[in-house]
Amino acid sequence: MAQNYVFITDSDSDLLYSIADEKNIPVVQMPYTIDGKEYLDDNGRAGIEKAFFCRMREGANPNTSLLPTAVYLEFFEPYIKEQDILFVAFSSQMSATINNVMEARGILLEKYPERKFTVVDTLSISGPQTLLILAAHKMYEDGASMEEVEQWILDNRMKAQAWMTVDDLKYLRRGGRISSTSALFGTMLDIKPIIVMGKGGKMDPAEKVQGRKKALRTIVERTAENIENPQDQEVILLHGDVEEEALKLKDMLLQRIPELKSVRLQIIGPVIGAHCGPGTLAIVFMGKERKI
Repeated sequence: MAQNYVFITDSDSDLLYSIADEKNIPVVQMPYTIDGKEYLDDNGRAGIEKAFFCRMREGANPNTSLLPTAVYLEFFEPYIKEQDILFVAFSSQMSATINNVMEARGILLEKYPERKFTVVDTLSISGPQTLLILAAHKMYEDGASMEEVEQWILDNRMKAQAWMTVDDLKYLRRGGRISSTSALFGTMLDIKPIIVMGKGGKMDPAEKVQGRKKALRTIVERTAENIENPQDQEVILLHGDVEEEALKLKDMLLQRIPELKSVRLQIIGPVIGAHCGPGTLAIVFMGKERKI
């Protein structure tokens, strides 16, 4: 059904380019820098993810940055000239870039006062944001109003869950998630943090376990405890260039929750990967309300 507004999101969702193309979802590409050169995250179109993680393993330290207001203005204006905008944004609690989105919105609404421009904060990023996008976009395709889609996201964003573990604590240390001392002793003792998409819209530590195997068993168990209607949903299993291990994790998940409709493996994009590093594994699903 043709709509009088356009549904837009950003690449921090890790929404695969093939899905965005199929559904005609415009995606704002977010920047990252590696080896002194800035790139835009195209959600897999160029297929650089394995090379990106390879460079990290070799010692590269990628960074991410805010997208300037001017870039948002240039991106949004061609759309708002023609129709209203619903922008489904990654968590406002993980970057100040949403301030630039809101500044661009204000400028464009002054220029086009007859238009509506709604920014909805998913309080999610990467896979959880993708799940919200896919469900909300189905409503959009079915003819739901901008207000109805926005309200659904606000009502359901706390149900988009991710349980993850990382292989190397140094990336969490670089991002300020843990102290240098914690990273040092954690590495020495083979401590693996279990991290969740928290109710405050950030990736938060949930617990600590010893050893990789126990970490994987733990995220499978937490998924089983929190998932709802597994027979009706596709779970996303994200990995930081460790496909073989991700396939083993998929088997563990299906053994624990055999009624799962499907499990899709996906490599993590460079913007998210810059903060969690190679070896990251995450299970993403719709479930109970976040507790942490």
